[in-house]
Amino acid sequence: MSFRLSYRADPGNPWFSWQYLRDNSDTLTVALRDHASLTARAVLIAALIAVPLAVVAYWFRPLAGPILAFTGVLYTIPSLALFAFIAPYLGIGTVTVLTVVVLYALLVIVRNTVAGLTQVPPEVREAAEGMGYGRWGRLFRIELPLALPGILTGLRLATVSTVALVTVGVVVGRGGLGQVIFAGFQNNFYKAQIMAGTLLCVLLALVLDLILAGVGRLLTPWLTRRSS
Repeated sequence: MSFRLSYRADPGNPWFSWQYLRDNSDTLTVALRDHASLTARAVLIAALIAVPLAVVAYWFRPLAGPILAFTGVLYTIPSLALFAFIAPYLGIGTVTVLTVVVLYALLVIVRNTVAGLTQVPPEVREAAEGMGYGRWGRLFRIELPLALPGILTGLRLATVSTVALVTVGVVVGRGGLGQVIFAGFQNNFYKAQIMAGTLLCVLLALVLDLILAGVGRLLTPWLTRRSS
């Protein structure tokens, strides 16, 4: 069975309206702040889980395949299905949204962190061993700093995708700007409201990506000097 939505241009229902933005600035600000908070917390939690998983995969190579496969399987689960599965156990609200988006963010952070660690030159690791660094000292003093470009790439990809995915949290009542977009559909397909929520999502993703890019340049000054 197929469903087709009919569409008819309505000059009284434009895609963009300054009047809507002025009248609803407070609501949009609250939704934007909530969306940014959910995104930041989700990416932070995902990083705290994914980086240690990547280190385990890097140290114990037979585990790399299962770890990447597990995070890859999580990434392929439809988001609505995952919300439906988790909500009965964790309830409706922030915890459920964070759990779902964290699970989706794991793959890109784990994969890019593993890639960054494996790209550390063997001669650098051997030199560190010759200087008396143990496994942990080599990890924190040599390997993780050199893997920072890969880790930051994973964080940037995870952040942008999380901004988009948080909107789906509207199904459990905490979708940030997704609440604005969904309310536009409920409000007789109010296009200005839908567009406002969409544009703010895109703007938020761009701003967060630029912030992480700037942090990356500060943390990896040798790359900047090399490119210049």
